[in-house]
Amino acid sequence: DRTVMQVAMSAATHSSRPLSVRVSREKECADNSIVEPMSPTGRVMEELGVCIVVVIGLGTPVNLPVFRAGIETELLTRFPRFRSIQVMDESTNNSKPRWVQTPVNMDDHIVVPRLDPEADPEKAVEDYVASLSLLPMDRRRPLWEFHFLDFPSSEAASTVVLRLHHSIGDGTSITTLLMASSRSTADPARVPAMPPPPKRTGAIYQREPRPRLSSGDYLALLAWFWSYVVLAWHTLVDVTMIVATILFLSDPRTLFTRADGVEPRTRKRFVHRTLSFDDVKLVKTAMNCTINDVLAGVTAAALSQYYFKNSGDTNTKRICLRSLVLVDARPVSTRQTYVTRVETGNRLSSLICPFNIALQDDPLEYVREAKRFMHRKKSSLEVLFTRVVGEFLVKNFGVKAGAFIFRRFVERTTIIFSNALGPVEHMALCGHPVAFMAPSIYGPPQ
Repeated sequence: DRTVMQVAMSAATHSSRPLSVRVSREKECADNSIVEPMSPTGRVMEELGVCIVVVIGLGTPVNLPVFRAGIETELLTRFPRFRSIQVMDESTNNSKPRWVQTPVNMDDHIVVPRLDPEADPEKAVEDYVASLSLLPMDRRRPLWEFHFLDFPSSEAASTVVLRLHHSIGDGTSITTLLMASSRSTADPARVPAMPPPPKRTGAIYQREPRPRLSSGDYLALLAWFWSYVVLAWHTLVDVTMIVATILFLSDPRTLFTRADGVEPRTRKRFVHRTLSFDDVKLVKTAMNCTINDVLAGVTAAALSQYYFKNSGDTNTKRICLRSLVLVDARPVSTRQTYVTRVETGNRLSSLICPFNIALQDDPLEYVREAKRFMHRKKSSLEVLFTRVVGEFLVKNFGVKAGAFIFRRFVERTTIIFSNALGPVEHMALCGHPVAFMAPSIYGPPQ
């Protein structure tokens, strides 16, 4: 671990930098820089110091010149945030951070560490990625970097790690950018194909249109009216739970909770597991639910098995915990247009969703519970409420208010759930076939 840490530290020479660069508006105008304000969510991520780590397994050894050329022609061209730094607007008393484009020196963003070739590949990769969670990023340049670990592991011939600050973009925008910068291995002339768009085109809480009064179907009209009554009631309950969480409500302490006295900024481990998507779809079809329902149920089952194996509690015990579910607030239609347009920034909202730690006789019961919980959340305006209120707090009371609320959500729930849509076929990134892609984050005080 010490060797890995020393290598990582040498890769980040400038470990202590100010949070932002202050320049005057006159200097920016003289440089003809393109200025873009930072979104409220991006400012909260900046305040909390949240970073994204994407571990990418490649099917071939790294050809560094080819990969570097791909970064320059695809990522830097498609995503202005990859060539921008954060500056403070000093023209007003209330300084706000903005993005200003700047020249990029690729050598500052390419890291090739020297690791022990005799070390266990899985542990070497895991240790190196974990060491990145302790290293601050150099604020004098765009907040992203690629780390190339060019030795084979059980799942890939080589590994590339993309680390970037969450203020640049959320998981959806970053994974979408990577897919838009990739090519299908079956046909290198096009980008990888995406799944078909979902049947739902509106928000998850959107109701059916009101039936026509002239139709005479009063039962349908009554059902339509009742759906809004249920929506209002569920929203009231969820908003009450949000306020209670901010003020006093917290999950019970378990094995999954940070121990007392442990610093929240300790080194984080990033572990991924590969599941058969065919198996997931089989369960989805059999249970008449969604992919997310299946994955949430599998996670609850795995955490339950881990808890009772390591805690010594009786197998009949049932613990009610909560998860913070981060959701993409973009319209569904925009997620299918990444070929021509890549949306930047952070457009996140959140849900507080319950899940249970228990040993079930029927493994499918975990999926049924997840389906019930998520279906219930679809009949609520909680997603809209958290986003609107969060942006209101940041704009009117400052970024520290928004960061305080998000920190309370993270500290008083047990787990953070999030996912991103991927392609339906194999793809190549910067001329290299991709074996897997595992995104994660670090920085939240959980």
